Amino acid sequence: MDAVMYLRFVHDVPVDGLNARQGFLAAAYLLNRNIALDDSFKRSLAEHISWSEDILAQPDRFNRSKSKGAWRRNTKGLSWFRSSATDHIDRAIALNDLLAQRGIVIATLRTDRIGYVVYQDDYQVVAEPFADTPR
Repeated sequence: MDAVMYLRFVHDVPVDGLNARQGFLAAAYLLNRNIALDDSFKRSLAEHISWSEDILAQPDRFNRSKSKGAWRRNTKGLSWFRSSATDHIDRAIALNDLLAQRGIVIATLRTDRIGYVVYQDDYQVVAEPFADTPR
């Protein structure tokens, strides 16, 4: 039986308080706030961000704690695409190509060991990483 694979798209900015790099959407949001972008590029970037917000569910958890409010103040989970989410991955790659036009390099992490799963749906999984999970 083949192991299930997961993909995570990251750039070189660290996540505060976690030994990991930020995801590609964080880079897109940051770039979208740049007022110096030309209108055509900004419109294209906004379309990709909007698609992600409309299609991807907002996970209700990012850590294993059941403590009231802990999901907000103690985020440890990282978001991953299921390799079967090909349409979503294709859209992510298109957004990554757009980011590359402005010098933001996105790396692709692949693994079958994402960590302790705290949220999942048909397209994505959030997991607190194991020590050997790529970040």
